[in-house]
Amino acid sequence: MTIDLDKISKRFNDDEAARAYLESLRWPHGVVCPHCGQKGAYRLEARPGSKRPGRKGLWKCKDPDCGSQFTVTVGTIFEDSHIPLSKWLLAFHLLSASKKGMSAHQLHRMLDVTYRSAWFMAHRIRYAMVQPPYTKLLKGTIEVDETYVGGKEPRHAGVQGRRQPHKQAVVSLVQREGESRSFQMKRLTGDALRSAIREHIEPESTVYTDGYRGYLGVEYDVRKHETVNHVTGEYARGVVHTNTVEGFFAILKRGVMGTYHHISPQHLQRYLAEFDFRYSRRYIKDGDRTQQAIKMAEGKRLTYRDTKAHIIAKAQGKARTDKDQSAN
Repeated sequence: MTIDLDKISKRFNDDEAARAYLESLRWPHGVVCPHCGQKGAYRLEARPGSKRPGRKGLWKCKDPDCGSQFTVTVGTIFEDSHIPLSKWLLAFHLLSASKKGMSAHQLHRMLDVTYRSAWFMAHRIRYAMVQPPYTKLLKGTIEVDETYVGGKEPRHAGVQGRRQPHKQAVVSLVQREGESRSFQMKRLTGDALRSAIREHIEPESTVYTDGYRGYLGVEYDVRKHETVNHVTGEYARGVVHTNTVEGFFAILKRGVMGTYHHISPQHLQRYLAEFDFRYSRRYIKDGDRTQQAIKMAEGKRLTYRDTKAHIIAKAQGKARTDKDQSAN
C-alpha cells in the first residue's frame, strides 16, 4: 500500500496503526526474529484481568534455542526511540518528499518534538537512506563532476579556483536517466577521482567530465572519455556535456544554502546520501519513495553519541597519537 501525507495524518495517527504498518513492511511473509533470523513468532499479550498492561507490539521467537522477545523496531533506526511511530512515519515522508530537504527546525515545529529530537530523527533517517555496499556498477553514459559544499564561506580575499578551505570537496557520478552517487573527499586528486570511477563505473561505459586535469587518464579506465572545456566557454558539444550532474549539484547546493545553511564535515556524507536517495528515485511517487526509505531502516543503528563531533575529534586524536608512537 502506497502512503501519502493524507494517509499518514488520518490512518496512522496512533502508534498501533503505525506499528502494524511497519510490521507489514518489515515482515510481509511472516514475522522473523531479528536475533536469530528464524521465521515464526507469537505475539505476547497481557492476560485477561491482569493489572499489568504489558508492552505493546511485543513478540516472542518460537525457536526454543532463542526465545527472544522483540518488537518491530528492534534492529532498526527506530530502536530505543521514545518518539511515537506515527511521528516517525511523518518525518520519513517529509524528508523523502522534500526535494531540497527539511530542516530540523521545521521538523521540530511540524512534529511538536524538541529541536534536539528533530535533529537526531533527521540524522537517523538520513542514515537509513545510506545505500548498502553497491553490488552493481553504473553503466551507459555517466557524468562525473566535483564541487565544494558545506555552507557559505566568510567573505575575504584570496580564495580562488577549485580549492576552497572553508568547504568540503564532493565528487558525484550521475548515470543519465539513472542514479547518482556522491562522495565526500579529503582532496580532489587525480588518484582519488580515478579510484571512484574505477570502483563505481563499468569499464564499457562512456564518461563525460569537464576539463579538470584530475580526470587525465580516465580514458584508460572506461571505453570512452570525453570532456567539455568550461574555461573556453564550452558547456555542450552535442551529447557531450555535464549538465545532468550539474543539475544535481544545483539541487544539492540549494538544499545546503536554503534549507540547512551549514553542514559539518562529520555529517556531510549522510546529507549526500539523503540527496542521492531522492535524486535516484526522482521518477517515482513520494509515497513509494517513503516506503523504500522505511524499508532501508532495517539493520541500521545510529546513536546520539555517534553523531557528536567529539567522537570524530577523539578518533583523530587517537590517530595522531598512534602516528607519534610509530614515529618514535
